Order: sequence, then C-alpha cells, then structure tokens
Amino acid sequence: MDNLKLPIALVVAMGAQLAGGVWWVSQQASTIASLEETVSQLGSRMAIEDNVNLKRDVQENMDYIDGAFAEIDELWEETESLTLTIGKITALQQRLALLENTIKFMNRDHMDLLDPK
Repeated sequence: MDNLKLPIALVVAMGAQLAGGVWWVSQQASTIASLEETVSQLGSRMAIEDNVNLKRDVQENMDYIDGAFAEIDELWEETESLTLTIGKITALQQRLALLENTIKFMNRDHMDLLDPK
C-alpha cells in the first residue's frame, strides 16, 4: 500500500462525483419534502371541499324533499276538493233521478185519468 499512487485528476474527479451525489440526494430530499407538504395540503383541502360539497348536497336534497312534500300537500288538497265535487255531483244525480221518477209516475197517473179503461 505504500506504493499506491493515485493521480490527482482521479481524486478530484471522485471528489466531484461525491459532492455531486450529495448535492443530488439533498435536492431529491428537498423535492420529496416539498411534495409531501403539497400532498398534505391537498389532502386537507380535499377534505374541506368534500365537507362543503356534502353540506351543499344535503341542503339541496332537503329543499327537494320539502318541495316534494309541498306538492304532496297540494295533491291532497286537490284530492279533497275533487272528492267534495264528486259528492255534490252524486247528490245532484240522486235528486235528478228522484225528479225523473216523480215525473214518470205523474205522467203515468195522468195518462190513467185521460184514458180510463
């Protein structure tokens, strides 16, 4: 090992490569740390956006359901009105049928008086 002679150029080249490797690794570590921070910020931002979107969707669904219930209430009111109208029509039909039968019997009674047998 005493006769080991290394050229200065080789030592300088190896030192430069070692310094370049250390610089490259430190740049990679810095890039990874920056990316980790960005990912964590995006993760928390996405969680906030998901929460906001969920609240908005729930509110929209509640508004839709309230509108549907309002429409159902209107339908019940229309059904009740229709039921009352049908009841009145049925009562009128019954009275009309009674009047028709009365007229029919009156005509029959009068016909017997005009045409005695």
